[in-house]
Amino acid sequence: QVQLVESGGGLAQPGGSLRLSCAASGFTLNWNAIGWFRQAPGKERERVSCIKSGDGITWYADIAKGRFTISGDNVKNIVYLEMDGLKPEDTATYYCATGQFASSCPVGAHGMDYWGKGTLVTVSS
Repeated sequence: QVQLVESGGGLAQPGGSLRLSCAASGFTLNWNAIGWFRQAPGKERERVSCIKSGDGITWYADIAKGRFTISGDNVKNIVYLEMDGLKPEDTATYYCATGQFASSCPVGAHGMDYWGKGTLVTVSS
């Protein structure tokens, strides 16, 4: 049974950092791409980043380039999203997701079969 559990959200000040974790079970990171998405209140869900650990592939949306870093621990089966230089507009619930046919990056929300419940990130002074 595939499960994804996010953690690491919280309150950060503008310019601060947070590290999100996505603990995966029921599949291996080597074979599936994992995507990070976010959704702010009243806005559509948007892609943030993606990783396919087995192939060393990473991808970043423009909103994340230069500020966020995605990585994977294939032993622990955890994907991390290190977020630096946080801005108030980064405030959102962050989700990790994967799909049965998620073989590479980037991934789209419509192709994801499994989602975590999300972790809330609030950036405010």
